[in-house]
Amino acid sequence: MSVPISLLDLAHITEGMTTRHSLDASLSMATKADDLGYRRIWYAEHHNMATIASSATSVLIAHVAAHTERIRLGAGGVMLPNHAPLTIAEQFGTLATLHPDRIDLGLGRAPGSDQNTMRALRRDPSSADTFPQDVLELQGYLTGRSRIPGVDAIPGKGTDVPLYILGSSLFGAKLAATLGLPYSFASHFAPAALEEAVAAYRREFTPSERHSEPYVIAGVNVAAADTSERAAEESRLAKRRMAQQLLARGRTITPEEADAALDSPAGRQVLQMARYSAVGDPGEVKDYLEWFAGHADADELIVAPQAGTVEGRLRALELVAEAMQLS
Repeated sequence: MSVPISLLDLAHITEGMTTRHSLDASLSMATKADDLGYRRIWYAEHHNMATIASSATSVLIAHVAAHTERIRLGAGGVMLPNHAPLTIAEQFGTLATLHPDRIDLGLGRAPGSDQNTMRALRRDPSSADTFPQDVLELQGYLTGRSRIPGVDAIPGKGTDVPLYILGSSLFGAKLAATLGLPYSFASHFAPAALEEAVAAYRREFTPSERHSEPYVIAGVNVAAADTSERAAEESRLAKRRMAQQLLARGRTITPEEADAALDSPAGRQVLQMARYSAVGDPGEVKDYLEWFAGHADADELIVAPQAGTVEGRLRALELVAEAMQLS
């Protein structure tokens, strides 16, 4: 089963890196993915996280778009309750005007942060409740059929930037189905409801003006290396980093402490987050990705490289492209 392969870049700030190094690495990955034939790159909105540099998605997309030629670029996603729909329409309308037919807009309703950061963003705790209405308002600005009389997004009006609903539960699946929009499932970190959500989306999909058929993108982690042994080590180190980020609560912990944390009940729950991971040499990764595409009933896969170094992530992109015959 051959499906398009895309890239999810979290703009990791790994040990020894500065934020600038991380953003430079994102550009290197983008130019490499552009050359190798990946379908698109998405950047996720996260706030107040010391290990992720993609908080200002539209700014990062603009920088990468100016230095690449073909690959589609987008947010995977913008957490819409953090923003006024008009502001996002203007930002992504500007991007689409400068880079026609290359910009995507994935939308989620999670905070992408903690409670204190939500307050710093001036986000109303109940703002997620209006997510469906906000999506429609945003869509109206981009199509040129504003739902607020006398208010247009300029730039933005008439750009019709493609919208995608992101989710990890039945809520997003059912909303995407109702609105007739493509659906991207976050199975790279929230795998539990993958099969149920995709089945519900496909079953309940209502054709829209732009989309006559359902379209599913599924996230999957990738630790690809020249040898199985090296890939397994990359995967092991990635799990340690997860333990440090999610279980250490900001403390610096030793590798041994991270391994012990992963052996705890909370740690086993963290490991479950990475259930869907392609680990191995190119042949093993190819077999896994083909299996996963069928398992997820996906039309496209978006891969999240797990290597802890820029060089490792770039090599993983090459190996996946070679294995999946992207170019």
